[in-house]
Amino acid sequence: MADSIYDVVIVGAGPAGIQAAIHATRRKAKTLLLGRIENSALYSAHVENYACIDGISEGRQLLEAGLAQVRRFGTEVSPADLLKINQQEDSLFAVELESGSTVLSHTLILAMGMSKTKLGVPGEKEFSGQGVSYCVDCDANFFRKATVMVVGSYSAAIDGALTLLDYASKVYLAAEELKVSEELRQRLDESEVEVLTGCQVKEIKGGETGVQAVLLNNGNEVTLDGVFIELGAKGALQLAAQLGVQMDLEQFKHIDVNRKQETNIPGIYAAGDITGSPYQMAKAVGEGCIAGIEAAMYARGVKQQK
Repeated sequence: MADSIYDVVIVGAGPAGIQAAIHATRRKAKTLLLGRIENSALYSAHVENYACIDGISEGRQLLEAGLAQVRRFGTEVSPADLLKINQQEDSLFAVELESGSTVLSHTLILAMGMSKTKLGVPGEKEFSGQGVSYCVDCDANFFRKATVMVVGSYSAAIDGALTLLDYASKVYLAAEELKVSEELRQRLDESEVEVLTGCQVKEIKGGETGVQAVLLNNGNEVTLDGVFIELGAKGALQLAAQLGVQMDLEQFKHIDVNRKQETNIPGIYAAGDITGSPYQMAKAVGEGCIAGIEAAMYARGVKQQK
């Protein structure tokens, strides 16, 4: 995939992403679907309130059928996590994957759902915004010359820890088990990040000045200034920070879109839970349909102009 140019790249293999892939591919757009169905909130859910579906109670069954469907239509599917997205001067989007390869696309559809990033430990809520962060790309600059810890086992955590090396004086990574590509793990092994494997954060401690330490499940206490919680793949907040996509102004949790599922950045669309409530499969599928059609049409128009 390293030298491929796609019409549409879809991030997220839940109902919104799968439906977007169906419609984009049916419109003859060269389409790549990135993501793992097991990361979808639907995967372990029971389906009872979706029209015309009766007798299939497990979301996993629907998602597996959806993947088979998009492959049959000609969509390329990859489970790879993405690390970064940049817009080039020629308006193409460069998508860097955890494998180290980069794909180019005329359009993007963000459909990765809502990130469940909370650790749920004492001190997390109390020090949120006072040393506890959920977005390295957003907040790294506030921790120059500081000692920080990134918590997580997946690509977002490893990439975040590597990024923080350019800002912080000391970077720890606390991970129960590293679950990333060999290429990304090698980059981590060759870096100055101190990796604490088999570790869970049990408590975040601090005072009036903010975070001061974390207590690990092995009983060790690590003195530091900040904790970055990155438990999964790159989420809405991180990608929005990279791309300049407009988030909702009240809570900064959802991506703002219009009725065509367009964001404020031409060529970038969003669908599903990432655009806000209600968090229902019916909404996700409908928005995915619109986003897939609109992205395919946009890509066709861009290519015709060149």
